[in-house]
Amino acid sequence: MATRKKSSGMLISFEGSEGSGKSTQIALLAERLQHAGREVLSVREPGGTEIGEQVRNIIVHNSKGDEMCAETELLLFAAARAQLVREVIMPALQRGTVVLSDRYLDSSTVYQGIGRNLGADPVERINRFAIGNVMPDVTIVIDVPTEVSLARLRQRASDLPDRMERENVSFYKKVREGYLVLAKGMPERFVVVDGTKPTRTVEKQIWTAVQKRLG
Repeated sequence: MATRKKSSGMLISFEGSEGSGKSTQIALLAERLQHAGREVLSVREPGGTEIGEQVRNIIVHNSKGDEMCAETELLLFAAARAQLVREVIMPALQRGTVVLSDRYLDSSTVYQGIGRNLGADPVERINRFAIGNVMPDVTIVIDVPTEVSLARLRQRASDLPDRMERENVSFYKKVREGYLVLAKGMPERFVVVDGTKPTRTVEKQIWTAVQKRLG
C-alpha cells in the first residue's frame, strides 16, 4: 500500500467531462504556482509513466476498444494509476512539489462507477488499492453542461475522437451529475467552477481556491 509521508507537497486533481477545459486551466495554474516560487509537476491519467502510456493506448486507441467490458476498463485505469502514484506522484510530493493531475480516482468513481453502472463499492475498493492513501488535497471540477461538452468535442480539429469521446449524451449526463453529487458530498475537498465562464475568470476562481489551501 502506498504510504504518503507528511511534506509540503500538494496533490491537486482536475476533473470534469470531456471538453471542460481542464488542460488549459492546469497550464494556467502551473504558471501561477511557478511564479509563486513553487515546484510544479503536471501529470495526466491514464499515463504519466512508460507503463501508464502503454495502458492509455490500450484504453483509448485499441482496435477492439469498443468491445472492452466496463470491468476491464476500470482495472486498466487502476493499473495505470497505481504505477503513476508510486513512480511519479509520491516521490514528487515527498520533495515538496505541487502535483497537478489531469484526472485521478474520482474519474473512475464517475466514469466507471456511475457512467458504466459498476456501482460505488467495487470502484472504491479498487481505487483505494491503487492509490493507497495518496488522496488529493483539493479536487477542481470544471463543470459544463453536457451539450457544451459535446459541442466542444465536435470542434476539435485534429484527431478522430477516441473511444471515451464517442460516448452518447446519456452517458455524459450521468458523468456530469456524478461529479456534482461527489462535490456536494465532500465540500472540504471539492471545488466546482463554472467552465462556461471566460477562461481568465475560471482561472482566478481556481487560483483563489488553491491559495486558501496553500496558506
